[in-house]
Amino acid sequence: MGTPGFMPERLTEARAARRIASKSALARLLSVNASTVARWEDGSSSPDTEALTALSDVLRVRREFFLRPIYDSARPMFHRSLASTLVRDIDYQHAQMRWLHELSSILQHYVDFPAIDIPDVLEGSSYKQLRDEDIERIALDLRSHWKIGEGPCTDVVALMERVGFVISTIEMGTSKLDGLCSWSTAEDRPHVLLANDKMSFPRRQMDAAHEMAHAILHKDVTVAELKQNLKFIETQAFRLASAFLMPSTTYSHEVSRPSLASFLSLKDRWRVSIKAQIKRLSDLEIVSGDHQVELYKLYSAKGWSREEPLDRAWPVTEPRVLKDAMEVIVTSGIRTKADLLAVEFTMSPGDIENVTNLPAGWFALKSGEIVQLRSDIERRHSNSDQPGVVVPFARK
Repeated sequence: MGTPGFMPERLTEARAARRIASKSALARLLSVNASTVARWEDGSSSPDTEALTALSDVLRVRREFFLRPIYDSARPMFHRSLASTLVRDIDYQHAQMRWLHELSSILQHYVDFPAIDIPDVLEGSSYKQLRDEDIERIALDLRSHWKIGEGPCTDVVALMERVGFVISTIEMGTSKLDGLCSWSTAEDRPHVLLANDKMSFPRRQMDAAHEMAHAILHKDVTVAELKQNLKFIETQAFRLASAFLMPSTTYSHEVSRPSLASFLSLKDRWRVSIKAQIKRLSDLEIVSGDHQVELYKLYSAKGWSREEPLDRAWPVTEPRVLKDAMEVIVTSGIRTKADLLAVEFTMSPGDIENVTNLPAGWFALKSGEIVQLRSDIERRHSNSDQPGVVVPFARK
């Protein structure tokens, strides 16, 4: 008879989230024919009650997961060049982004997220019309609008959350996936997924700024345009990210002599990688093409392609909005952890903790009881006739 209301897209999404590369691979895990799974995914048939339970167990989701519509957006997901990336890794990233949209939407029923404060820097024009000087101006306009001055931006992730971005950081399982940006349809809010793999604070800064640039410059780009103009779109996003982190009006004037030693000193102040600084100075035509090549050769010779000095000098920033929202809902008593798992969410506890940046095992921990002071404590202390005692420090 099948299952009424079964959403085949959900099965494809769950398979991608578990990095199960093919329908036949899932069929082997379920001990069914590959054609059966294929029919479930194309919607020509649906699993019966027993098969739905088996799917839930293997894919580690609740049965209700397959009965809810998929969270998708008509706008494309922005990511870097994927020529050398495995399809299952890309599909995994896309599935996690959809789960981010879903969790964010559910949490916003309970908690007011920061208001979206993202200015329309294009003012009706197309991203295709932007010149390099336009992008430089946009970077300065954004800093002015958000009132962060023209010095180092010490925490891009915190800034983005403050102006309305929803951000999550997860392990991608590959170093070839850096980040992903997508606008939600329901709330018209930008969502960003950042990789934790081999992460350093300077890299986190640039990755976050890069996805922010996509959200600002390329909000209305279609899926077809993204495929056709991916290289151009990526170049624009990197230019804006670099200009935002290293403003032409301030950073460039601190470069007395372009060298690896001076870049290292500037990295300590601006929290931007040495490699990104070389590219930035080339964009600003402060470093010539030949000098840029020479600097990159010295950079590689020092082994900095694997890890730069100061990469571990600062803790990697983690987003807080989703995590704080979850904790507020539970500690305020609006919902218990059990309620959230049984009613609101259909993914596994581990998946929810992963996407919302909660510590592993958060759902298994019992919430602490609120302990209140005795009702007569304040009265007894406020009516006391005994003055306070001033204890002087000994002078040496």
